[in-house]
Amino acid sequence: MRRFNQHLLLLLAFGFCFSCNQSEDRRKAQDEFRQRQKEIQKEAQQEQPAPPTAQTAEPAAPEETPIRKPTTTAGDKVIAVKDGDTIDLLRNGQTIKVRLFGVDCPEKAQAFGQKAKQFTSDLIFGKNVQLIAHNTDRYGRTVGTIILPDGRSLNEELVREGYAWHYKAYSNDTKLANLEADARRFKRGLWQDVNPTPPWEFRKEKRTGTAGKTVANLPKGADKREVYICNSTGSGVYHFSKNCSVLKRCKEETLTITEAVAIRDYGRRADRTCSAQ
Repeated sequence: MRRFNQHLLLLLAFGFCFSCNQSEDRRKAQDEFRQRQKEIQKEAQQEQPAPPTAQTAEPAAPEETPIRKPTTTAGDKVIAVKDGDTIDLLRNGQTIKVRLFGVDCPEKAQAFGQKAKQFTSDLIFGKNVQLIAHNTDRYGRTVGTIILPDGRSLNEELVREGYAWHYKAYSNDTKLANLEADARRFKRGLWQDVNPTPPWEFRKEKRTGTAGKTVANLPKGADKREVYICNSTGSGVYHFSKNCSVLKRCKEETLTITEAVAIRDYGRRADRTCSAQ
């Protein structure tokens, strides 16, 4: 019995020591965990950037300087309007002569020639425009498109308002062709005349000297045959019938003259719309 008690005491002592060891290990583990947490927090604080000081938070504002507006806008300045489709631009102190691409305005001696010049002048004279160059003609002029300050094309506006033909000999632009068709249909500008003479024909007659001068080969019977003309500088034809639909649109006086006079003195050609009756 005594021996049993001794064994029991030994077991209890061993259990107590084991329990003490576990408690000690637990405390050590908890202390190590707390220490590790402190080290982590310390490292995190060291990695954060230092708050800005009063001296480095915001740089001193520089002294204000007056804002200067540009004296000119982008583009070339229009310094002269020769006629509806020919202008002079000033670029870097040099003059550039420009012939508008794809359009042909009436000559100044033709009907609506002065109006075409005035139309162009009203849109661009003294203003800065953009030149889109296409090529150079035989006279050394730059052939191009002029873009107005509001983004429109001067070339297109001239045709749209009836102050220029679409120059089909040098351009196949479908938009210009459509604009001319609309101007014809609504009789804008030069299309108010019955049968306006294209400027390229006017220039040809002027070069050959046939306008207003004696023509050697008159049609047979031209001295006696009566024809009719619209007394407008914009018309370039004579009519065999007074009832011709083209002649009826004439807003000026209708003259009855001989075919020879129409050709020789007025520089007219036979109208192909209405044939002789």
